[in-house]
Amino acid sequence: MLGAMKAPRAFGPPAPFSIGRRRFLQSASAAFAASALGAYGVDLVHRKPKRVGLIGSGWYGKSDLWRLIQVAPVELVALCDPDRRMLDGALEIAAQRLPGKPAPRTHTDYRQMLAEKDLDIVLIGSPDHWHALQAIAAIEAGADVYLQKPISVDVLEGEAILAAARKHKRVVQIGTQRKSTPHLIDVKKQVVEAGLLGRIAHVDMCCYFHMRANGNPPVEPVPDHLDYAMWTGPAPLRPYDGLPHKRWWRTFTEYGNGILGDMCVHMLDTARWMLGLGWPRRISSAGGIYVQKDGKSNIPDTQTAVFEYEDLNAVWQHRSWGSPVDPDYPWALFLHGEKGVLKASTMRADFMPHDKKAQTVHFECLFEKDKYPEDTTEKDIELNAAPATRRHMLDFLAAIDSRGRPVADVEQGHISTASCVLANVAMKLGRPLAYDPGTRTVPGDEEATRLLQRPYRAPWKRPEVA
Repeated sequence: MLGAMKAPRAFGPPAPFSIGRRRFLQSASAAFAASALGAYGVDLVHRKPKRVGLIGSGWYGKSDLWRLIQVAPVELVALCDPDRRMLDGALEIAAQRLPGKPAPRTHTDYRQMLAEKDLDIVLIGSPDHWHALQAIAAIEAGADVYLQKPISVDVLEGEAILAAARKHKRVVQIGTQRKSTPHLIDVKKQVVEAGLLGRIAHVDMCCYFHMRANGNPPVEPVPDHLDYAMWTGPAPLRPYDGLPHKRWWRTFTEYGNGILGDMCVHMLDTARWMLGLGWPRRISSAGGIYVQKDGKSNIPDTQTAVFEYEDLNAVWQHRSWGSPVDPDYPWALFLHGEKGVLKASTMRADFMPHDKKAQTVHFECLFEKDKYPEDTTEKDIELNAAPATRRHMLDFLAAIDSRGRPVADVEQGHISTASCVLANVAMKLGRPLAYDPGTRTVPGDEEATRLLQRPYRAPWKRPEVA
């Protein structure tokens, strides 16, 4: 809930609404505790622990696992990663987070892990080029799946995941946790749905983080603790030039779709959720490597994409150099309405009415460091995202219990992912694209249709779309 409105200043526009930080934290923590048994429909007291496995035991895979452990009783059965040092690190933290519990078994090949068919839930935090094969294998093994975004590296991989989830009646929650971010939920209800913006006719989205790794490390021998061929899987096998974890792999199109595929998918998904949008009618994009020309990175350092809807365009821009247009909103979306503008990010939100006499509204990100003190010592944790991920996990568990659709269902994750993938295809071809999910083609464009799927490195085979 918003705090009480402050008295207007003597001069200038009225002061904004502002959520009182301390009171918000206290009330939100209490509400969250109640929500575990209420709004989410998850009975944590009488719940039988779910048997859980993790594929991809690096940074975000572990982060998702620890958030799940914070909100529900689980039995950690298995960990998988082709890097044995990643497995050792995950085992060490698991012993701290689950004292007295048996150590999970470890695997370097996800197929061996899933062959046991003893998992209720599989979390997937591997690089993007692995998502389709691993998600479908987990679904076919009978598990419900928490899959990190983007769900795939090409459009038809996403179609295959969606088809498998529906065929086997599995719950698949995608890690687009903005839908579970407390202040953005408030924004959707109290600004967008309340009509404060009036008619919304344009969306801007952006990312100006300097997040594009761009070095020239030398080729070197693969270390003994890493199965590099397994890490690479169906992607092209690049010469090994250092550990591919965290940011380095994201700088190559061999494994993903660049900053647009990594960051736009969140903001586009949030805009679609807030405004009730489905597939774009048409997608276009332009960009390239304009500034950061040194180094091995082959993803664009500058890119613009336009997602066209009926009476509304959603426009994305990223630059991995220079300064953000709005320093308070370096990774954000902006909803432009006839009555005002809404700025929204993972950290804050502001409604700015066009009427200078009207009230501005400010929202702050919720942190839960008091309730979860272990957050403050966890390496590389995104403190602002942790509360959202916890709620995302509870929503996932509630959907498992009801056999319903979670808030970030795989179909919505597919639309957001595929739209970003299509933007890259449009940039490559230099023309707009209109994808038809019914036929799984770009009608009238055979060249674009062929680019809806990437070739796989042998012996890996592409999943079939049922």
